[in-house]
Formats: sequence, structure tokens, C-alpha cells
Amino acid sequence: MRDTRRARLMLGLLLAVALILITVDNRAGSDRFLGPVRGFAGAVFGKAERVGAAVTGPITGFVGMLRDAPSARRAIGDLRKENARLRDEVSAQRLDRARSDKLDRMLGLAGLGRYRIVPAQVVARRTVAGFEDTVEIDAGEADGIRADMTVLSDQGLVGRVIQAGPSSSTVALLTDPALSAGARLEGGNELGVVNGLGEAGGGGNLIKFRLLDSTVPIGVGRRIVSFGSQRSLPYVPGVPIGVVERIDNTPGEVTRTAYARPFTDFSALDVVGVVVAAPKRDPRDSVLPPVPPPPPKPRPREERRPGDYRTGEHRTGQRSLEDGFGLRRAAPPRDTQAREGAAAGAGRGGRN
Repeated sequence: MRDTRRARLMLGLLLAVALILITVDNRAGSDRFLGPVRGFAGAVFGKAERVGAAVTGPITGFVGMLRDAPSARRAIGDLRKENARLRDEVSAQRLDRARSDKLDRMLGLAGLGRYRIVPAQVVARRTVAGFEDTVEIDAGEADGIRADMTVLSDQGLVGRVIQAGPSSSTVALLTDPALSAGARLEGGNELGVVNGLGEAGGGGNLIKFRLLDSTVPIGVGRRIVSFGSQRSLPYVPGVPIGVVERIDNTPGEVTRTAYARPFTDFSALDVVGVVVAAPKRDPRDSVLPPVPPPPPKPRPREERRPGDYRTGEHRTGQRSLEDGFGLRRAAPPRDTQAREGAAAGAGRGGRN
């Protein structure tokens, strides 16, 4: 009971002091008696207010942070989603630009060979009975594509269509062991057959090239193009295939085997073209890319041995030693040189 009465008494005193201060504040104005009282009360209660703010400020801030935490988390989540969306847009723009560049190069290759193509995009890897390396493209019979049509990229031969659906088709890649294509060496009529090696081709996706005539010379760096099929099905002529990297020299074999690296990067297939109309004439080697110039050969440096009298190294070292020890003779004056030259001439004339 005493605690309750004391609390009420303190509350009453505080209310009375508050009323007195309010009255003093309103009536002080410019009064010279009440003005100092007002200033003293302001100083005392100002200090108390600052102390209270210093004590309660962190607590108030912490409480406000807890109150605003859910909205801050939502804002952070929205910012993260926006950043992810912007990253996806940038990636999509880069991908579209890369695809556009590939499409331009592929159209240029088709123009050189006079091939009429239908552009398509690789959408998935597929497994088909009898084949190992196949892909699915987003173009089919509605686009004029049929089975046994040639497929190329912006760099060279890709393979052939083995199945055509209404809006998609399946393409067997040149690296598939079940695939074979007629080919010839650049700049001649040496014929052979190209076969895929599958996993045996390694990470480089090498293909095998068998020359029908084992006596035909072949070297590393020779390029291969498609020979073409009857009625250009499944392969049209003149499409770049690859570059010879290794040759198997096995005596006694009827055919000669070489291994070539395809022009097409089969690990990064994206935009391809299906040849729906073959050229009227064989483009031969016109579709092959230009041969890069060979790197410049380093100029041979003349070998010099220390102290070799044929070079200036010995003479330079001798001069430095003479200068260091003061042994180098000074050049004679010009008049002395002239007299010595005249005497030498006179001596030669006397001997004659």
C-alpha cells in the first residue's frame, strides 16, 4: 500500500512541477525575474533530455530495425531478382549476337557454294538406334527438310539428316562411327572415304580419311572437301571437311589412312543449315577458307665466340684495357704524319 501511495505522490509532484514550468515558460517572455528561472530549468532538463536520448537512442534504433526488417528483406529479395533478370538479359543478348554472327558466316559459306539452305538451331542431343552422335534441330518437314539431306555449319560439314518430323529433325554427326562420306583432297581428284571415330576420336573429335589409292602422296596440312553423292543425296559436293593431322604409313595396305581434324567444332554446335537444294555445278575448292600465311621465320643470328678476331669483340676489349692502364698511344700530329708519309714515299722512290 505504501508503494502505491508513494507512486501517486511522485506522480502528483511531477505534474505540479510540469504545470509550474509551463506557466513560467508562458509568462516569462522578457520578464527579468522569471527569465533566469526559465533558462535554468531549460539547462537542467536539456541535459536530462540528452542523457535520456543517449541511453534510449540505441534501443529505439534496434526496435525500429526489428520493425523494418521484413520490408528490408523483401527489398533485398526484389533487388536480387532484378539483378538476376538483368544478368539473364545480358547473357541472352550475347548469345543472340554470337548466333547472329554464326548465321552470317554460314550464309556466306552457302553463298560461295551456291547451296540453298534452311537455317536451324540445335536444341538437344539425342540417342538413335544405330547411331552414337546425333542431335535434334528445330526444323522439319514443314520447312522443306527431308531425310538424307546435307547439314553444314558456318565452318564446314556437320552430317546428314536421318529422320525428319513435322517441326524437328534428327541429324547424325560426321563424328559418328556409323557415318561415312565420300571426300577428296584439295587441289586434285584423289578420292577417299571419311568415317567418324566416336569416342575413339578423343577430345579433338578426329575423323578417319581412307584414300582409295595407296600410292597417292598425302601430307600433314592437306585439306579435305566433300566429293558429293549421286543426285547430291545425302551429301552435296565442295563442303569443307577438315585438315589432315596424322598419317598411318603401314606398308602392304591397299588403302592409305590419315586422321583429320574437322573444321566444325562439334562440341559447340548451335546454328546449322540444312541444304535443301544442291548447286548446279561442283564448287570444287571455292568454299574452303583462305590458307593462313605461314609465320615469319626468325632471322639466324651469327655465332660469335669470345675473343674471336673476326669480330669487333676482341678489338673492343683490347681498347678498353689500353684505356684503363694508359697504354694506348696518342695519334701523332698531322705534320708528323705528313713528314713520315713523304719519307716513306721517298724511300720507295729510291729503291726503285
